[in-house]
Amino acid sequence: MIGAVGISLLWAGGVEFPVAVPPGIVILLVGAVFVALAPWRWAPIVGVVLGAFITVGFLISPTGVDNLTGDAGSTVMVGQAIQLLGVVAAMVFGALAARSGYSRRPLAARSR
Repeated sequence: MIGAVGISLLWAGGVEFPVAVPPGIVILLVGAVFVALAPWRWAPIVGVVLGAFITVGFLISPTGVDNLTGDAGSTVMVGQAIQLLGVVAAMVFGALAARSGYSRRPLAARSR
């Protein structure tokens, strides 16, 4: 969800996308709804995969790092930073949630 907010700021800051609505917004929002509503214990892995997908896109994009350093303006810089924070958080917390879902002991019992 936070990654989609970052993409919205990129869009508002003038970053051009291949279609009218940036596909990343739709992909991340659908993924967030799926993770929130799916009953399966492996559902958080979707957040991990989508986070990795967006992160790889940032890394291979010719403008990704330039956006983050402010070369395209402050709105784009903030949007890129928010997007990255959101997708990295989705990867980390999705992995932790999936791990917890597959554990035999409750989380509270493991921390003792």
